[in-house]
Amino acid sequence: MDHPIRQAAHVTPSARQLAWQELEFTAFVHFGVNTFTDREWGEGTEDPAVFYPTGLDARQWVSVFRDAGMRGVILTAKHHDGFCLWPSRHTDHSVRQSPWKGGQGDVVRELSAACAEAGLKLGLYLSPWDRHEPTYGDSPAYNEHFRNQLRELLTEYGELYCLWFDGACGEGPNGKRQEYDWVSYYELIRELQPQACISICGPDVRWCGNEAGHCRESEWSVVPAYLSCQEVVAGKSQQADDPAFAQRVNTTDQDLGSREQIARARSLIWYPSEVDVSIRPGWFYHAGEDDRVKSLDHLLEIYYGSVGGNAVLLLNVPPDRRGLIHEVDAARLRELGGVLRRTFAHDLARGARASASEADAVHAASCAVDGKAETYWRPHEGTEQAWLELDLGREATFGCACLQECICEGQRVERCALEVRQAGRWRPIAAATTIGYKRLLRFPAVTARSVRLSILESRCRPTIAAFALYQSGD
Repeated sequence: MDHPIRQAAHVTPSARQLAWQELEFTAFVHFGVNTFTDREWGEGTEDPAVFYPTGLDARQWVSVFRDAGMRGVILTAKHHDGFCLWPSRHTDHSVRQSPWKGGQGDVVRELSAACAEAGLKLGLYLSPWDRHEPTYGDSPAYNEHFRNQLRELLTEYGELYCLWFDGACGEGPNGKRQEYDWVSYYELIRELQPQACISICGPDVRWCGNEAGHCRESEWSVVPAYLSCQEVVAGKSQQADDPAFAQRVNTTDQDLGSREQIARARSLIWYPSEVDVSIRPGWFYHAGEDDRVKSLDHLLEIYYGSVGGNAVLLLNVPPDRRGLIHEVDAARLRELGGVLRRTFAHDLARGARASASEADAVHAASCAVDGKAETYWRPHEGTEQAWLELDLGREATFGCACLQECICEGQRVERCALEVRQAGRWRPIAAATTIGYKRLLRFPAVTARSVRLSILESRCRPTIAAFALYQSGD
């Protein structure tokens, strides 16, 4: 196990990271005073009276999200302007000071109840940058203030699947900048919500590197542990003064986890990618963008590249001034959900006769087509190239394949190819590099009875938990 590539092949996700990955498709909700001032970033000087949604209905939000196929929601409980969507006891800048519901409203609580009712997971965004709070820039005082607000959210709104931080750090109302005590924030989250992922500026989930919905061709979840914020959670705090750990991963780099990167690493971590993108040009609602909602084809392209590229898709859908998901956005999301349901309704490979170049005694070829996430095909120890062949029993037409590794064993596949047997010959139809949790391959529809997946390169013996085939639902 001394070789770094072998080590990388055996790095695995935590239980919280695995639960996060299995959500696949989630909603981001940017909502607050910016919704009513028609801005993207507020200044912290807004009158709380501007926040007055006339028909806020969190159940409507959740209904739209569920129809789209989303399984979780992250709400901007506080953006950079410092206005809190819950009646925080630690500020004069919240829904408590707004006329909405006579100052008795609580957006976080309403969304929490709606999510619980519909079976969606709830996450929260709490901006560390606060352009309203007077203690911002007085680092010890503001860090205590931030922990107080964080504690309210962690203890008063049920189970959270995620705390999302973007790390924004600008000037406060006093012109000063703040030194965030990330270690204490993380410790508080681990104490009060140990199952919650700490995302983006945190140790559990990383940013994909852009806000356009693009994913890397090779999206590795195993990367060098250069992020200093990893040290506390990964047990590396004793190395905080090591220059190697003072470096920071540039998440915009195209190569984060190749063999070359791994060979230079001092330590390795499981650090999966999240793709955050908005359904509109902006993140908050602007009436002038009602005709600029992303097309169905564009959303499908993003979905296949992110969910189907070993990442989780976090799609922002901002409520309007009524406090509702606008009709245009709602219609587009329901259209998207309809296509996804039709596409993935019937796995043509489920229960197919499966054979392989080899398999160990427990993990037979049939395990890749039994529909069970906990079972998988695996060749013998030491094998890095192998093939898995399916006999569908009859000819079938399909235009999409879903491949999944058993990431509880690690991420290993580096290159693979898909072929069909036609007129007595194997013909290539698709190829990919990494698989990871999920790889979705789209190709012109083909008709065949026999299909073969070839693992051409792998860091260790591969583990294939799913090999599924679907018709196109477009």
